[in-house]
Amino acid sequence: MFILPTQWLKIERIKYPLHLNVKILQISDMHVERLRISPTRITTIINDEKPDYIWITGDFTKYRKMLPSLEEYLRAMTICNVPIYCVLGNHDYQQKNVKDIVKLLSKYGIHLLRNQSLHLERFELIGIDDFNSGKSDIKAAFRAVDDRRTKLIITHDPNVVLHLNKKFDYLMAGHLHGKQFNIPYFFHIKNAGKMPRMGIYKGLHKHQNGTYYISKGIGQTGINARFLVRSEVTMHYL
Repeated sequence: MFILPTQWLKIERIKYPLHLNVKILQISDMHVERLRISPTRITTIINDEKPDYIWITGDFTKYRKMLPSLEEYLRAMTICNVPIYCVLGNHDYQQKNVKDIVKLLSKYGIHLLRNQSLHLERFELIGIDDFNSGKSDIKAAFRAVDDRRTKLIITHDPNVVLHLNKKFDYLMAGHLHGKQFNIPYFFHIKNAGKMPRMGIYKGLHKHQNGTYYISKGIGQTGINARFLVRSEVTMHYL
């Protein structure tokens, strides 16, 4: 009952009418040191779903010794020839040298956004660095954004939404693992910020400045178990 949800991966499917005609696969909270989904399975999902983009919303690993394992997953994703964009999470910043992850991502041609934006074909992609680690700089992230275009955001900690004073069309985040243990008052015991204490810790939500989605994540943190919360990757149809 505890272990099965970590292997019983669900592909969540979210349709949100932005009329961009794009399919995005979101993978969040890999925590490769506690991940029971194999690299081969991720490759299979990518090949089956045929997304236009893959977006990784932080928390690769906090252990330098796990970088060879992370490399296996990055290799499994990049062989599918789908453009990959990502942000870092709080666990990535807990490494002694986050530059090691940055170098590894660069080696595999994965685009890391740290309070930066990119002009992609149909939209602006904005990457806001991790709020939990004190790395978010919203002003810098939006500096080069064309406000006339559709604005999509990737970030790790969804609590940043409560501080966003910019309009956006869609945001993807992770960090909260859908509780990981679905028990009452979990986020009153574990301090993960204001948003989960408000009862917002997974799924699709609307804020006065835009719509956002919180992934339950694919890996685990702390104890390598889940309770009544399945691992997920998410297909967004926008």
